[in-house]
Amino acid sequence: MEAVSTMCLYLSQAPDAALLSLLKARFGKVEAVASVAAAAKVLKTQRPAVALLDLGSEALASEQRTLEDCLLHTHVGWVALLDDERLREPAVRRLINQYCLDYLIAPRSHEQILGSLTQAQRMVEIAADPPLPADDTMVGNSDAMQRLFRTISKVASTSAPVFISGESGTGKELTALAIHRRSARRDGPFVAINCGAIPQSLMQSELFGYERGAFTGANQRRIGKVAAAHKGTLFLDEIGDLPMDSQASLLRFLQEGQIDPLGSAEPVSVDVRVISATHVDTDRAIAANRFRSDLYHRLCVLRIDEPPLRARGADIELLANHMLERFRSESSRRLRGFSSGAIEALYNYDWPGNVRELINRVRRAVVMAEGRVITAEDLELTGWTTEKPLTLAEAREQAEQLAVQRALRRHRNRLNEAAQELGVSRVTLYRLMGAQRARQLPEGEEAFVEPPPIAANISNR
Repeated sequence: MEAVSTMCLYLSQAPDAALLSLLKARFGKVEAVASVAAAAKVLKTQRPAVALLDLGSEALASEQRTLEDCLLHTHVGWVALLDDERLREPAVRRLINQYCLDYLIAPRSHEQILGSLTQAQRMVEIAADPPLPADDTMVGNSDAMQRLFRTISKVASTSAPVFISGESGTGKELTALAIHRRSARRDGPFVAINCGAIPQSLMQSELFGYERGAFTGANQRRIGKVAAAHKGTLFLDEIGDLPMDSQASLLRFLQEGQIDPLGSAEPVSVDVRVISATHVDTDRAIAANRFRSDLYHRLCVLRIDEPPLRARGADIELLANHMLERFRSESSRRLRGFSSGAIEALYNYDWPGNVRELINRVRRAVVMAEGRVITAEDLELTGWTTEKPLTLAEAREQAEQLAVQRALRRHRNRLNEAAQELGVSRVTLYRLMGAQRARQLPEGEEAFVEPPPIAANISNR
């Protein structure tokens, strides 16, 4: 079981000193804050196990949106402390119902508060499931992936249909497999079918099977994918490409739990959990009459949105190193890792092919690299690095140059107005213009900024 912190967060605008002392004795470390904003900062950098939320102040109610963002941290056992009057407020009742493990009506003894927090800590420890197995791309420390892992744990506990939406290459089948392995059907089969890779004429027989003699060439009975997943999980990948006639048959199966193999006189009962996935925009497909809305609502009881790689932040580097370790043996060299330029390119690139593209690029680079480190050239991402790292002074000079150029263009080289917009004196603007001219001249030549004509000076007064 994952180790759980014992730290306590105490949010109150009028903290009880005696209670604070008892909390420190019980939990070891206590962060006492007087505002929701301060609590949000603590939650960004630390991981408290429990939190005592004193809702007795009207000021806290004014920070409700930020408070809800704090309560979204599901690794914290929230306990609310409030009076009867606050409890009657609908917004407060909703917060407690959705996010808190317990609540106490003030006044309460310190022993009762400690008992409630202790129970909340135990509930957090029980809920701390071990992390999902690192199966290829199912690794990540980003907020997006941590939310995905928590969602997988939740939906795995039911048998309701799951609909996974996401771009191509994000790992939708791995998510479906993770759900299956954590579900009560883990001992049953996991059967995957790519609905976009099977010809329309064969889709019915692939899904539902056929009996011997059902058509010319049917020399023996064949069990379809749906029946093969009996007591297990059926994964329908690229469901958005399923032909309309097959959609009708699939909808009937979902409604009745029975299939009609081609050539069979009797329907066959099948017990499967259906997980479907697609990169297609289902709303547009439904509007264009390419996908049945009733089928979509049958399939999308629980929805998971797979995060694209570009939204996973530092996971990009984590995944690249993970793949390097996996494919390192395919190289004839002892690779040490990625160059700084390669890391920069990994973060700058948009990754339209998502994780699948990352795997392919890293594997190719492992084989083709000629040095001890993988470069941006090895990854074929040379256009995604800066030509030369900038110092802070160089970055400041470039920003000043751009600001001066834009101000002069906006005011048609009227220096007084440009200087006023930039918040500098006319003399300073001359100096900046001279510095820009000097950077453009050959080495050794001096820059000279000619004063504007007298008529221009008069017009600017």
